[in-house]
Amino acid sequence: MMNTTRHNWTKEEIIALYNKPMMDLLYEAATIHRINHDPNVVQVSTLLSIKTGGCPEDCGYCPQAARYHTDIETNDLMSVQQVKAQALRAKSSGSSRVCMGAAWRNVKDGPEFEQVLEMVRTINKLDMEVCCTLGMITENQAKRLAEAGLYAYNHNLDSSEEYYKEVISTRGYEDRLETIANVRKTNVTVCSGGIIGMGESVEDRAGMLVALASLNPQPESVPINALVAVEGTPLEDEKPVEIWDMIRMVATTRIVMPETQVRLSAGRTQMTREGQAMCFFAGANSIFAGDKLLTTPNPDVNEDMKMFDLLGLNPQKPFIKKMQPETVEAEDSAYQPLGEKPKWTRPGHKIEKNIEASITKK
Repeated sequence: MMNTTRHNWTKEEIIALYNKPMMDLLYEAATIHRINHDPNVVQVSTLLSIKTGGCPEDCGYCPQAARYHTDIETNDLMSVQQVKAQALRAKSSGSSRVCMGAAWRNVKDGPEFEQVLEMVRTINKLDMEVCCTLGMITENQAKRLAEAGLYAYNHNLDSSEEYYKEVISTRGYEDRLETIANVRKTNVTVCSGGIIGMGESVEDRAGMLVALASLNPQPESVPINALVAVEGTPLEDEKPVEIWDMIRMVATTRIVMPETQVRLSAGRTQMTREGQAMCFFAGANSIFAGDKLLTTPNPDVNEDMKMFDLLGLNPQKPFIKKMQPETVEAEDSAYQPLGEKPKWTRPGHKIEKNIEASITKK
């Protein structure tokens, strides 16, 4: 059983892995997991929506898209004080990382971005890992986030390049890859994964893993989300993902990206403890904790800690995989806002389901 990290996986190889007899797949994944990680340690992240709703994109899975008729409450950007209070709460409940999400298409230089940089500085000084997901970013913006003390940047590929076009029409797959490339020009780690259960095929799941595994270096963190179908979105009628699909996806991701932290993300409320335990055995070693993931429900943090006790799992301490970044104060910054207006793509093809959902109000 090979354990070297490969960047040349083919779709056919990954499909063959995914479709192996379950016991063989689990055994191979668990063995690779134990070679590269402590199987009884799980990294715990808390996801915080610092700016909710009103997004101009048309991502078919997302209740935060302004064009869909969902019941989410839209909120302006949180204050630095509010974010600090939430981070302290997360730390006291066992989280080592705070992930801040803002419903933006891309980062624009200006007061709001300056406020986010201040949030990054504040949380890093609490000795917690800080992650942001703010949409597309330029190289200069990535450098400014790194300088503030950012530990990770999340930008999911969502699906394969082919299936991506069935879900999103307002941005291109290459923009996603370019944002990841901009983050890689700094010392910030990359968090990038996707969603299963959007109507995609096993070939599409394999295609997404090919794209992620081909990145060199591979992402330090790969979230695997099960779609939470939200009423009012184009994907509201998709059936919940079978736990077996989730286990297969986690195990395959672990084999293809041996050193990456594989995160069980959205969709955990629909999983039993036994199902989650099998995901941990198959190589998942990170979860999102907290009562909400941006806008969708998540298991109660006390329930998670009970599960950890039952399984003999321990939360990972911060900065185990990589040293804590230094924080440079705003007044000492080596980078200035450039007021860039990058030409992120707008592919412009039409997705009937998305158009229909933006017109129809039930």
